[in-house]
Amino acid sequence: MDLFDKIKKNMGPIGKWADIADGYYAFPELEGELSNRMYFQGKNVICWSINNYLGLANHPEVRKADADAAAEWGLAYPMGARMMSGTTKYHLQLEQELAEFVGKEAAYLLNFGYQGIMSAIDSLLDRRDVVVYDAESHACIVDGVRMHPGHRFAFEHNDMESLEKNLIRATKLVEKSGGGILVISEGVFGMRGDQGKLREIVAMKEKFNFRLLIDDAHGFGALGATGAGTAEEQGVQEDIDLYFSTFAKSMASIGAFIAGDPEIIRFLRYNMRSQVYAKSLPMPLVIGNLKRLDLLRSKPELKAKLWENVNYLQAKLREAGFDIGDTTTPVTPVYLRADEPLVAGVLVNDLRENFGIFCSIVIYPIIPKGTMILRIIPTAVHTKQDIDETIHAFKEARRKLDDGTYAAASKMLAQ
Repeated sequence: MDLFDKIKKNMGPIGKWADIADGYYAFPELEGELSNRMYFQGKNVICWSINNYLGLANHPEVRKADADAAAEWGLAYPMGARMMSGTTKYHLQLEQELAEFVGKEAAYLLNFGYQGIMSAIDSLLDRRDVVVYDAESHACIVDGVRMHPGHRFAFEHNDMESLEKNLIRATKLVEKSGGGILVISEGVFGMRGDQGKLREIVAMKEKFNFRLLIDDAHGFGALGATGAGTAEEQGVQEDIDLYFSTFAKSMASIGAFIAGDPEIIRFLRYNMRSQVYAKSLPMPLVIGNLKRLDLLRSKPELKAKLWENVNYLQAKLREAGFDIGDTTTPVTPVYLRADEPLVAGVLVNDLRENFGIFCSIVIYPIIPKGTMILRIIPTAVHTKQDIDETIHAFKEARRKLDDGTYAAASKMLAQ
């Protein structure tokens, strides 16, 4: 069979909906400044779909730093990979400041979060090693683990009994192979909004010999007394062997970093293929990220405002009887029944067209059949009015879901 013919006959579990979803449910075009209200297909909507936690995307000091750096350096500088010709004093300064901020001795600046964690996992492990990871880890972790040529075990989400069983299995294997064990969890799970049980995982070190890598994409900047993340929030920052985060959330930028023991970071600098063979992060992004980190440290009121909105939103949702699961973070999932994917589509269409509410929708195969999630990301720039309008819209949507209005509309669309 021709490769392309095979692909055209099976576009994948999400791709099969492309004709219906493209440009609306998938790959929508949001316009206007990144903020609490944006434009979607000409309509002003309350936007709950961008991870601009601290509102830095359009902070005047950030915009000025980005613009000044672009004017001074352009987007090409520095040319080449970090190892060859792409290192500057500003790259090194950002690494040092990031390491200090998260309480580690050294850090390595990465071009992207997704490829960064994948490449780190690939670099750290050889076929003698065993990796044990949370079953609900982000796709970037799963893809990194899939590259591992040795044994890999997934423990049930945040289940310490399952983790212990898998560590017993892993220990038996490395005793024979001479390898080591890497445990991977997230600080904040981006779909559920719950925190990884970092304290409990760290406690397992008393019984087992392993190293712990944490992906804290949604925790960095949003959790912890200083904003240093989930491990700081749980009081175990010193016990995290490798701390990873992206700039795509609280920093509202591009890039990522990994921090830990200086010798391990040096190893990664010389062995992470995604960095060794890729062009260095452009100077405007480096300078801009230095400014963002400075604001994260110097303006605690941004995080305070974020949490004021988080607490108000989640309290109002619970008060209205919505199921938001076990979230203890800004990530706010609203669980609703959706027997058919088209029902979820009709509901979201109603929210966008008639109530001016734009939020992300999550359906099967990402979550089990019969369920949908409206994923809400509150930020420091949202207002109580935004929240009140959204609660009203959700109540109306739930009423229509319960009385069959959406089901009837979906049947008409299917005909």
